[in-house]
Amino acid sequence: MANVFRRKPLHLIVSEAKEEGDEHLKRSLGPISLTALGVGAVIGAGIFVMAGLGAHEAGPALTLSFVMCGVACTFAGLCYAEFAAMIPLAGSAYTYSYATLGELFAWIIGWDLTLEYAMGASTVSSGWSNNFVEFLKIFGLKIPLWLAYDHWTGIDQGQKQAAREFLSQAHPELAVGSTGYLDALKGLMVNPPPAIVERGHQLLSAPHLFGVEIGFNLPAFIIALIITAILVIGIQESAKFNATIVIVKVTVVLFIIALGSRYIHPGNWGHDWSSFAPFGLAGISSAAAYIFFAFIGFDAVSTTAQEARNPQRDLPIGIICSLIICTLLYVGVAAVLTGMVPWQLVNVEAPLTYAFLDHNIGWAGDIITCGALAGLTSVMLVMLIGQTRVLYAMASDGLLPKKFFAAIHPKFHTPWKNTILVGLVAASIGSVTPINKIGEMVNIGTLLAFVMVCASIIVLRIKSPNQPRPFRTPGIYLGGKLPIVPVLGILANGYLMYHLGLGNWIRLIVWLVIGLFVYFLYSLKHSRVQALPSSTEGM
Repeated sequence: MANVFRRKPLHLIVSEAKEEGDEHLKRSLGPISLTALGVGAVIGAGIFVMAGLGAHEAGPALTLSFVMCGVACTFAGLCYAEFAAMIPLAGSAYTYSYATLGELFAWIIGWDLTLEYAMGASTVSSGWSNNFVEFLKIFGLKIPLWLAYDHWTGIDQGQKQAAREFLSQAHPELAVGSTGYLDALKGLMVNPPPAIVERGHQLLSAPHLFGVEIGFNLPAFIIALIITAILVIGIQESAKFNATIVIVKVTVVLFIIALGSRYIHPGNWGHDWSSFAPFGLAGISSAAAYIFFAFIGFDAVSTTAQEARNPQRDLPIGIICSLIICTLLYVGVAAVLTGMVPWQLVNVEAPLTYAFLDHNIGWAGDIITCGALAGLTSVMLVMLIGQTRVLYAMASDGLLPKKFFAAIHPKFHTPWKNTILVGLVAASIGSVTPINKIGEMVNIGTLLAFVMVCASIIVLRIKSPNQPRPFRTPGIYLGGKLPIVPVLGILANGYLMYHLGLGNWIRLIVWLVIGLFVYFLYSLKHSRVQALPSSTEGM
């Protein structure tokens, strides 16, 4: 009889990690490449887009929201580092849960990581497209709205453009970017007059199919396919490509901090706690739950464990260093953004670009747009790497069809079939779905994975205390046995999950229910672990 809580023997996991050959992944990544992968995954949509949304939730205390996210991720990151060094196999949290909590929990985590990485890549491809449209404007080029956005976003952009036209004609006295202008624009968008709705559709100029307007985000579709092609060619080549992009975008972030600090007005930060944090701790926490998207991806480093040259040493270095670097950069940019512009006037769509435009530094906005493109490109690359490696691990265990999801290309040594499938799915979703809808599904899935990894550390410390651990999660212990860092990780990440709202919880539950149907109809029957003699179960 099948046991859905049966664990994958740790000795089997370790032996698989040592296997080499044409049917296995190639070990070619060192600590610098792994750190670059982490930074590449983290710095992107969060800092270039989500910072604006966070500023309107937390005010100048946005810096504390980034610190709160950084602390929660650090707790989880230390747990990831211990697991990654001890179990250097592709699959990340999925593999860790399989060894500690059992097959059903491992499946839930693997299915949950699919929500994180695939939807995250789709979100980022859509964000990349928005910045690419702005990049083309530097050269005087424009893409028709119906080819630059999905249908719903295209309608919204058309109406915004129509509303700006109306304001420039009806109220020329309102300076673009002023409080009065923004309030008037917001009012027109909340309840758009029929004339603006009609003009918006005219600006959209979308063709019709069966009487319905078409909207297709062509740049998002194309960039996802390009990244997919790069990943099929090889992990080492992908890492080199990513490292080059990381250098570009870190340089741009440092440029933002250096130049923006010259235009800081300390009064924008407030004069006391109530003006610094106008919505108090609740606002800081809400912003942290939203901008958590900015930290998603550091865990993707652990999914490349089977491709690291010295995983026991290099994986902890890559995870921890990437988290430290990104948190420091985020706090610096948040301080500059809220110091340059009153938080009430921070632009939501492109906060950093418009912060410099408000100070008549248009050329800086062009540089930031280029940096955003580089940042989003590398984020997409690492998210797609993470997704394909999780699917590879699940297929290797028999939970998904192995001939497809675990098929390794004979020349490139990459899981090429599942990479192409994931790339096509990400490209398709990103090209027809609004960015906010797919982005909302990402955070809660990631936080759940973090909570379960932290819980797995506690389980493994109790069940297998003598297992060799090249890296141990540091920190004091409760009662001499229970490590406090994983406990704090569960509490911190669970607290952020609480602030994500009922809608996100419902979407997560629906996704997990679909996953359970797949598990009981296919995975349980084909599981390699279920086929092992019962005597082999254990740590």
